[in-house]
Amino acid sequence: MDIKAFKMDGLGNDFVIIDNRQEITELSREQIVKICDRNFIGCDQLILIENDNNTDASLKFYNSDGGESGACGNGTRCVADLISKEKNSKTIILSTLSGNLKSEILENNLVTTEIGNAKIKWNEIPLSSELNTKNLNIKINDLDNKEHFGGTAINVGNPHVIFFVNDIQNFDIAKIGPQIENSNMFPEKCNVTIAKVINKDLIKIKVWERGAGLTKACGTAACATAFAGKLNELTGNNIDIEFETGKLSIFIDEKNSIHMKGPVSDIEKISIKL
Repeated sequence: MDIKAFKMDGLGNDFVIIDNRQEITELSREQIVKICDRNFIGCDQLILIENDNNTDASLKFYNSDGGESGACGNGTRCVADLISKEKNSKTIILSTLSGNLKSEILENNLVTTEIGNAKIKWNEIPLSSELNTKNLNIKINDLDNKEHFGGTAINVGNPHVIFFVNDIQNFDIAKIGPQIENSNMFPEKCNVTIAKVINKDLIKIKVWERGAGLTKACGTAACATAFAGKLNELTGNNIDIEFETGKLSIFIDEKNSIHMKGPVSDIEKISIKL
């Protein structure tokens, strides 16, 4: 099977995008895992573009473990840029499992996407039992083996837990991430973020992504962290979220809807032989 596809990324958070609108490609879980494998093509997520009667297109997101994801902020921005070139339109609306997402195509490869309202009730995350989502009181240890208790749970299309710490470099996210992702507390697993508030306008983070592992950037984690910062009265409505590869700008409007702005890469056409 020879599949025509695209490769794009947002701040290094990379995607293989397959357009299923003209010719449908059926993929098994094993084939999705193979495409995402860095020893083959390699990506954080695989995205399928499908026809939708009410929007510009419908998107399906698959993590590198082959499981489906409800939302992917950077992936949505990348596909919005791709379709905007095809339709010669600066406004693109894409249907996802977490709702219809509106994107605006700006200059200099910048795209802004409205992710919508965050969910903070325990059964919306979801959690396995009723807990205070603002502080789950989860214990994590730093590299000096000192205990730190915290964790704010937020759902922005998929479940996230954010820990605010004094030094993100002093926590091994590759060790902490999978432990919390697979905790019984999270029946649908979760994304894990270690965050440091630099000032009211800037948070630095590291992310372990559910079903994908360590990732250079994660759009929904940026949105969840910005909202958690505001919820905990650490930051305001305009927050830059900084990854090692760059920043995403998050704006929380008067209706508490979350908007994410950041760069997307050029579009690379690829061919996948399965």
